[in-house]
Parts: sequence; C-alpha cells; structure tokens
Amino acid sequence: MAKKPFTPIPPMAELPPAEEINVREILDKYLAGEIDLICVLGPTASGKTRYAVNLARQINQILNDSAGAEIISADSRQVYRGMDIGTGKDLNEYEEIPYHLMDIVDAGTKYNIFEYQRDFEKAYKDIVDRGGIPILCGGSGLYIEAATCGYSLPEVPANPELRAELEQKSDEELIARLASLKPLHNNTDYDTRKRLIRALEIAIYEAEHPVQRTAFLPKNTYYIGTLVTRDVRNAKIDKRLDARLEEGMIEEIKGLIDGTHPALSTKDEAGNILPGNPIPAEDLIYYGLEYKFVTLHIIGELTRDEMRTQLATAIHQFAKRQMTWFRGMERKGITIHWTNV
Repeated sequence: MAKKPFTPIPPMAELPPAEEINVREILDKYLAGEIDLICVLGPTASGKTRYAVNLARQINQILNDSAGAEIISADSRQVYRGMDIGTGKDLNEYEEIPYHLMDIVDAGTKYNIFEYQRDFEKAYKDIVDRGGIPILCGGSGLYIEAATCGYSLPEVPANPELRAELEQKSDEELIARLASLKPLHNNTDYDTRKRLIRALEIAIYEAEHPVQRTAFLPKNTYYIGTLVTRDVRNAKIDKRLDARLEEGMIEEIKGLIDGTHPALSTKDEAGNILPGNPIPAEDLIYYGLEYKFVTLHIIGELTRDEMRTQLATAIHQFAKRQMTWFRGMERKGITIHWTNV
C-alpha cells in the first residue's frame, strides 16, 4: 500500500503582542472624556469575566467608591433566564459589582441584535446618568460591535414579497438600486447576495418609513482583549466543560425541556407556584453549543461520550471563530489592547 504524502500541520496564527494595562491611565481618559466606554473582550474561557470584575474593583479603589464601575454583559445567550450553567454566567464572580443584561428574557424566545442594542443603550445611559463607569464585557463580537459602533441599527421587519421580487434581479441591478438609496462607503453591504438583499430591504423601508434610531451610544471605546494561547484555551475549555457537566448542566437543560426548571415557573393570583411550559427540544438546539449537544443527548440522539466529545470540539472551534472576529475588528481600524490574564 502506497504511503500517504506527509501533510504538515499548519502553524497556529500568531498571537497579538501583550500589553501592560494601566488602569489609572484608562480611568483618567474616561474622566477627561477621551473615552466613554471600557470594553473587555475575548474568546470563551480566556478569563474575561474575572478580568472585568477585577478591573471594576481597581477603578472603585482608585475612586474610593465601592459602587463606581458596573458591568454590562455582551453575551448573546446569558440574556436568557434559566440558562445558567450552559452559558457560564458565573454570577458568583461579580459579588459586589453590579451587572446588567443577564436574565432579562425567557428561555425559549429568540432575542435579536436590535433588541440587544436597545437594551444596551438603556443600561449604558442609566449607568452614565448615575455617574457610574460602564464596562462592557463579553465574547459575542456582533453584540460588542452593535454596542460600540457608534451608530444605531434600524429594526426593519422582513418583507417576504419584496425579497421574492429582489431575488429576480441580478447583483448589478441590486447594487445600483442600493446605491441610489444610500452612499456605499465599502462593499460590506453586498459581499454576499443575502446581505445585499437585506441591505436593500432596509434601505427601501427607511425611504418609505421614518425609523426611530437610538441616540445614546458610546462613540469612543477603549478595548481590552484577554490573551491566551490556543493550547491553554482549549485545555481550559475542556476542564470547564467537565466541571459544568458535574455541576448539573444536563439536569438544568432537562428541566427546561420538561418544564420543571424554576425559571419557567409562574404564580397564580393566590401566589401559588405553577409549573412552567416545557421548551421544545428544537428551540434549545437553536441556541447551539451546550444547548444543542446536551439536548441531542437528552433526546437520545447522542451518547454521553459522543455529546461530550462533539461539544468540546464545537467549543474549541467557536473560540477560534471569536478570535477571528476580534482580529477582523482590528483590520477595520479598531485598536484592541491585548493583555495576559
């Protein structure tokens, strides 16, 4: 049998250089109005939550104020009540530091980027109006950009009839029509046909309807990235996954499926606790990662070992995609101050 040709393992992407973060300097920039938000970002299992909490405590210590800094979550799944172990809320880490945008919607619903930007704006404005210092923390790149891009996203409903009409047009015709409705500064609106049609759908809607836009969003964010090598990150992911399985992640998700999870319960007029409505398995699978693979195990499509192996691999790949997103932010001109944690 002929030997297969040797295929070298591709080298790992080079990590960005690490910096020493000067908290006093960042605080001075905020107080002087040079920045209006601090953002701690990083891939899953990189220690960003612990870093953000410690950063808040250092700021409070400098200010001699135990309630100065507050954290706003930028996690697309921690918004859901009852999805605690699987999303890694780790609420015990916050202790005295106030946090926002966690446990704000029911599990089973489909929260979107427009709702997040609206809710972020409310939380951000509330903190600033009270004289606090907001720290955005998370790994959902889309949510981070929605919060820090400095412009609002219009919540435009889908128009199936219009989409069907636009599907009949060529890309050139669609781009020309889009250009007639808005200036095209770059090609991000039409790098895929699906994105092009959606951009045109939004532009047509805005031309015909007054769109209420948000106005109180940060314009000058100071980004801090939590730096960790791929091997260390993957080892942390595996260790954390095993800990969450031991902690009861399967049982938590099973409680969501059968309606016994406390977060799903309601009260009647007499104050009696009533069981909640079960969440269909397909709705939990929609959330991906832990909720996808554990649900597949619960409904009998994966063994426990298969679930654990496939889930670990999926989280490794997810963390890699997160880093790719953040490096893409840098290519757009955003400065991220990476630091070892």
